[in-house]
Formats: sequence, structure tokens, C-alpha cells
Amino acid sequence: MTSLSDLFRRTPVFRVRRNHALEHATLNLLAKSRPQLRLAGYSDAGGFWVVGEVPIADLHKAAGEALARLQNGESALAVHANCGTNFAVPGFLAGTAAWLTMLGNDKDDSFAKKMDRWSLVVLVVTLVFLFSRPLGPRFQQRVTTDPRVDGMQIVKILRSERGRFVVHRITTVN
Repeated sequence: MTSLSDLFRRTPVFRVRRNHALEHATLNLLAKSRPQLRLAGYSDAGGFWVVGEVPIADLHKAAGEALARLQNGESALAVHANCGTNFAVPGFLAGTAAWLTMLGNDKDDSFAKKMDRWSLVVLVVTLVFLFSRPLGPRFQQRVTTDPRVDGMQIVKILRSERGRFVVHRITTVN
């Protein structure tokens, strides 16, 4: 009989979360060994992408080490300071706060009446944004990444260049 946990492991969301953890761990290790690199990443169910000029040998080494370290329990590597989640969570909450602050304004309100609330909106949005920033890394830990990569393997790493634009595809099996 297949357990609910086994069924979940087969879903694309599960695979994306694990690949996202490996992407972050790889980028964290590359940043430590080569701080001058400017890289970006994007994860999907089949692996992840690394955008930027990095020697493929360095990427192979970092991805392999990242996988091994995650498998050995170094789950902190799965959280990355520049992950879009760190910007999306406070941005979403600040935007929601702005919307809530403006509720109650009738569409027939004059521009002057709406501007009277502007300072309140700016204050509320700023406070919500500042106080919600720690939620981004916590959201990464609990929702967008899963550092439990037992059984995961890196199948291949391919490099593609178009002029000065360099992209690497890291394919995994979960």
C-alpha cells in the first residue's frame, strides 16, 4: 500500500522544493568560494538553472558538494539571502497593507481626499515591509525549499552560451 507521504514525493511541487534547496545550497557554496561571481538561479521539477558566467568544473564541484552536505543534514544551506521569496513575502504583505489602508475610500472620493491618506499608507507599508522581512527566510525554510534530498542524484550539467549570456542546466532525479 502506498502511503500519503510516498504519493506526495511524486508530485512536481515536492521535486521543485528539493531542487530549490539544492539550487540555493549550490549558489551559497559558489558565493563562498568565488564571491566575485554574479549568479542567479531558477528551479523546476526536473532540476535547476544557474544563470551567469561560472566555470562548469566549479559548478560541478559546488553542486556535488551541496548535494552531499544537504544529505548530511546541513539544511541551513537551503536558505539563500537573495532568494526572490525574501522580496516577495514582504512585498505581498506591504501591498496588502496598502490595499487595506485604502479600503473605505469611495471611488467618488476626490483626489485630495485620497492624498490625505497618503502619509498613512506610506507609514503602514514601510512598517509592514520592515517587520515582515524576517518572514522571507522562514518561508523559504518551511514552504519553498525542502533540504531533505535523500535519494536525489545529479544526472547532468549542461552549459549553453548565447553571446555573453551563459546558462547552465542542472538535471536531477528525485
